[in-house]
Amino acid sequence: MRRRFIAPLQWLLPGLGVKRWLVIAVVGIVLAIDGLGRWMLGEGTGVHLNELIDGIVADYFPPSYLAAAFLALGLALAALGVRQWSRALVRAAATSGDHDVLDSLLDRRRAQGYKIVAIGGGTGLSTLLRGLKRRTTNLTAIVTVSDDGGSSGRLQKELGVLPPGDVRNCLVALADDEALVTDLFRYRFEEGEGLTGHSFGNLFLAAMTGITGNFDKAIKESSRVLNIVGRVLPATLAVVRLCAELDDGTIVEGESNIPLAKRPIRRVFFDPDLVEPLDEALEAIRDADAIVLGPGSLFTSILPNFLIDRIAAEVARAHAVKIYVCNVMTQPGETESMSAADHVEALFAHAGSRVCDFVVVNDQPPSKLLATYAEEGQVPVEADVERIVAMGLTPIHAEMISETQTVRHDPDKLAETVLGVVDRAIAERATFVKPATAYAKATPAAASRR
Repeated sequence: MRRRFIAPLQWLLPGLGVKRWLVIAVVGIVLAIDGLGRWMLGEGTGVHLNELIDGIVADYFPPSYLAAAFLALGLALAALGVRQWSRALVRAAATSGDHDVLDSLLDRRRAQGYKIVAIGGGTGLSTLLRGLKRRTTNLTAIVTVSDDGGSSGRLQKELGVLPPGDVRNCLVALADDEALVTDLFRYRFEEGEGLTGHSFGNLFLAAMTGITGNFDKAIKESSRVLNIVGRVLPATLAVVRLCAELDDGTIVEGESNIPLAKRPIRRVFFDPDLVEPLDEALEAIRDADAIVLGPGSLFTSILPNFLIDRIAAEVARAHAVKIYVCNVMTQPGETESMSAADHVEALFAHAGSRVCDFVVVNDQPPSKLLATYAEEGQVPVEADVERIVAMGLTPIHAEMISETQTVRHDPDKLAETVLGVVDRAIAERATFVKPATAYAKATPAAASRR
């Protein structure tokens, strides 16, 4: 019922390439009628449509000129408008396939959206992608491949494939509205010798890797099967082991073991330490309009991408709008007692360079699940925006959470916030009025609340 009511209103969305030609056609018809009316008036037949236009332009042009000019211009605009409107609908119908014409027009609109690169892993990255795919199809997810726990870890140890879990989450998030296929990739076996705990998506990626001989090719073939929006790239094709040095000097090996140590993390690093990036990932970063870091586990999902050779340097050099999305809640064993500015400091320290200009912080305290999270030692991340500003960065306040069984970013609210930052930053650059770093000073904090 809701879809039936909203669908007709989607014709009013900008960028479909239909309304403008209809308007031109209507203007052309009006001018043609006016020109015809002037001619008829000259022949002694009264038509009053032209009286309004006469009051505006008749003092500047002779009536005979206006009649001929309006008739010719009107006919030309009407022909152009009808022609382009028809072409837009025909192109949409030709490419619609199983979709209706409106869906095809919306797809064309999304194809003109920003080129956005999202870097991270875990459920946070898939949440961001789920919101962005409704607004642009020019998406590239660069995903960490250091997970060694659960089904992913078992497949890596037993079959030697790269951990597929985070990649699978991103593929599902970007999949077309194929509910059955999406549920299939998420399905987790609860029984069966050797199968218990594995998700079908992980097994599918492992099998596709065996068939194609390459994890990157396996992702591309899986993307085709799921008909995903955009593309998913592993940050590297190398087999790596994530390690952490704690505040007491202890070294913890393995991503899944790091949160279990329950001590502040001084740094994370790879073993081996020199890891080559995927060339396509570097090219996507260079070509991006916007680069979004997070949300996600800081030390085990986001920072591992910047331990890979050249990725941090390419992000720092990129002309894209660079945004870091800070987590809503702290994470036990990773970011306990860390504020938003602490997150950014850890990010810059591991990247070795400035890899973001904007920091998105949640401005909507959880109202339902605070007690439940407190029992697990989790609290909302403190948005210490003064320290963020002192670092030369722009804090962006936004109400972005969704409270169901967990407190997470809402996909649509997060996407709207990110695209709003990109819109404003690109507009500022185009006007040459002020740099992006002046955004917070020029706009009161209250005005940046979305």
